[in-house]
Amino acid sequence: MNERIEYESLLKVNALFKADYDAAFEAVLQSGWFIMGKQLADFEKEFATYCGTKHCIGVASGLDAIVLPLKAYDFPEGSEVIVPSNAYIACILGVINAGCKAVMVEPDINTYNINPDNIEAAITTKTKAILVVHLYGKICNMTAINHIAQKHDLKVIEDCAQAHGAQHVDKKAGNWSDAGAFSFYPTKNLGALGDAGAITTNDDALAEKLLSLRNYGSKKKYENDHIGFNSRLDEMQAAFLRKKLLKLDDINQHKNKLASIYNSKLDDRFIKPVAETENYDVFHIYNIRCSKRDELKSYLNDKGIGTEIHYPTPPHKQPGYRQLFAGQTFPLSEEIHATTLSLPISYCHTEEQVNYVADCVNNFK
Repeated sequence: MNERIEYESLLKVNALFKADYDAAFEAVLQSGWFIMGKQLADFEKEFATYCGTKHCIGVASGLDAIVLPLKAYDFPEGSEVIVPSNAYIACILGVINAGCKAVMVEPDINTYNINPDNIEAAITTKTKAILVVHLYGKICNMTAINHIAQKHDLKVIEDCAQAHGAQHVDKKAGNWSDAGAFSFYPTKNLGALGDAGAITTNDDALAEKLLSLRNYGSKKKYENDHIGFNSRLDEMQAAFLRKKLLKLDDINQHKNKLASIYNSKLDDRFIKPVAETENYDVFHIYNIRCSKRDELKSYLNDKGIGTEIHYPTPPHKQPGYRQLFAGQTFPLSEEIHATTLSLPISYCHTEEQVNYVADCVNNFK
């Protein structure tokens, strides 16, 4: 191809929404109201409806969307939260910032999501919650996970940062747990034009507390009921997200179409995402695994194709976190991190481009 295929182009993706964004910007500007106004209230209603939940609470980032529910439950200091060992570092950081201890368990090597079979062995008297991660846009086996949680009286929080619109059986991500944590980081399927996040829940009491926690612990001006946070989804980002939410299903369907090309064309010597009849995947990321990952990445770059690695280093080997997991080994996580490669699968990519990428991957020796 004459033109380089970037892994992602936020310029091209957002150009598709320019007219809508211009109108949203003008509406917010003319309203003169920029924090916790009508745009946020409307987005919260619309996103809750989309996810099938009673409540949506807009917050400043996906990280805060993990921290705030954990803080809202007032777990004792040092309480344990089970997380997958191949999660993005924000998951571990969210647990730590909430004053809890992250206890990592290995994922399923086929789905890359937390393996329900590994959870019960990690449960102790200090375990208070399971934080699942719907990695790459594939929702976890929530039926099995919720069964374990109910058996041991544990809270369940979903990290839905990569799974807007993903579905397990008859419910979407964010509607399978006590709280769903969403990131609207610009690269997400539902991406804002800056940092933004939200929490979904069906728990009235939790929603009420989260509304307070995100706003300095206050529901009424100058009255602070809790030690809170400054974590508010602003009016401008809410307005942009409302526009893009209308197209989220189209975005997910487009990515599914591109994924089907990869699935059908790529050689079986590359490990491709597995399909599960009970799940609808949204392919925030289309990853393959290859024993010669770094060589393949370099080869594709020479062919004018950008790729990414999600993620090159597992949490337990990050310099700032090694001491937290000293003496622990996570071989499956290490294998995934050493072999995974993410191929272009953006809303702005075409079927022609993806066919070319697949051909180039297949030609790699």
